Amino acid sequence: MEIRILQLVEGARQARGLAVIIDVFRAFSVACYVFAKGARRIIPVGDIDTAYKLKRGNCGHILMGERGGKRPPGFDFGNSPTQIEHVDFSDKVVVHTTSAGTKGLVNATGADEVITGSFVNAAAVVEYINVKKPDVVSLVCMGDAGERETDEDTLCAEYLRDCLEGKEVDFERIVAHLRNYETSRKFFDPNREWAPERDFELCLLLNRFPFVLKAERNKEGSLTIAQVIPQL
Repeated sequence: MEIRILQLVEGARQARGLAVIIDVFRAFSVACYVFAKGARRIIPVGDIDTAYKLKRGNCGHILMGERGGKRPPGFDFGNSPTQIEHVDFSDKVVVHTTSAGTKGLVNATGADEVITGSFVNAAAVVEYINVKKPDVVSLVCMGDAGERETDEDTLCAEYLRDCLEGKEVDFERIVAHLRNYETSRKFFDPNREWAPERDFELCLLLNRFPFVLKAERNKEGSLTIAQVIPQL
């Protein structure tokens, strides 16, 4: 198994084999919490206009996401796991758009299969890859807005790679590093109410969820994300 670590939107475009699109803070951590609260599926979109259009055509859809970290006008929820931690999404369809993660899914058109990646379901991702046994695994770190590399996504990719290679990883060291890292500062700034401190903790609850999130294109070419439990 060849394991590649790629970066940003260009990395998503270069992804081949089984692609894992990684966004720890916060898109693909949030997505796991949404499914854990009963959502039927997520529709990831790369731009806000598409999200609004889908909502107009389907009034029961839930709009979720961010631009510049903040909830866009007219959206039901932002991109915060704290905000939706106790929300019941039973049988709901969620339209999700973010500055980085969902853009990665949209651009990973050269991959044979696409799943999401984060620390909250890392063990399930590793198990899924081991079951599938692809020739190539592309671990794509989406970083800041898909334009600037960030440690949380790169460390997650390295964590997944090391687990796949049977190496031991000191996760507490990763958490300690990220607690003082620049992209975590927003979580500890009381003036940024859109990024509560609890988001940091919820995004780093290692292996909280036993499922992976798989993205597939329908006949019209639109993406949907569904929950898949790895089967050994």
